[in-house]
Amino acid sequence: MILEVKDLKTYFFTDKGVNKAVDGVSFGLKKSQTLCIVGESGSGKSITSLSILGLIEKPGKIVGGSIQFLGQDLLQLKEKQMQKEIRGKKIGMIFQEPMTSLNPSYTVGFQINEVLKIHHPSLNKKERLERVVYELERVGIPHAGDKYHEYPFNLSGGQRQRVMIAMAMVCEPEILIADEPTTALDVTIQAQILELMKELQQKKGTSILFITHDLGVVAQIADEVVVMYKGHVVEQANAKELFADPRHPYTKALLSAIPKPGKEYRKKRLETVDENVDYLSFPKELR
Repeated sequence: MILEVKDLKTYFFTDKGVNKAVDGVSFGLKKSQTLCIVGESGSGKSITSLSILGLIEKPGKIVGGSIQFLGQDLLQLKEKQMQKEIRGKKIGMIFQEPMTSLNPSYTVGFQINEVLKIHHPSLNKKERLERVVYELERVGIPHAGDKYHEYPFNLSGGQRQRVMIAMAMVCEPEILIADEPTTALDVTIQAQILELMKELQQKKGTSILFITHDLGVVAQIADEVVVMYKGHVVEQANAKELFADPRHPYTKALLSAIPKPGKEYRKKRLETVDENVDYLSFPKELR
């Protein structure tokens, strides 16, 4: 197991009380595996990924649990250690919206170059340039040498997301965390990005932690699935088993809400997850 999260608790302390965004989450990620964390907005899946990287800001705080990565507990590392040894180097991150994740004041090449300067200071300027151009080519950016000097706003949405993948992969991390990386893209570009991530994983053996609310995406890429609801893991299973035989009522509700192909379904109303049901009240045997 390359990453093991045990009983993780991340709370937000506000004037209105304590929001238990992540409340006792546990799961494991194996080498070269794709694990998808799925759930509705507000289920705690993104906060879980940010907790792994130590990116929780006030009023949020990790109040319990452990995050074991390659034999060390990330929660015991100081911020400088996380910056220098883990974040961006051994664990890469692709954020949901590249336009807000990329700095509009700097070229895309400069921004990827900075990642190498921080984590591989022994590389000289020429070596860094060659590495960045190679990485841009690897993720399918046409005319990578020219695109190196472009600003984010001059690129399409799909190209910006490819740049984010290049930035996350340039140090060849052990784990790639992708937080809703295809949400803002059209279906064609989405399929290309997913295929690109699978290719990179096969070539480098990277483990992927994929955060999404889209079960269609999960069906395409997941080996293992973690289903989250209100800060809790309600079910974890092999992807094929989960789609074929979901055990928890919340998982069943999510799957039933997926639009179905066929003429017989065209005039039928889409099912929704019943917000009046407390899915945490079901016995733990179902999880």
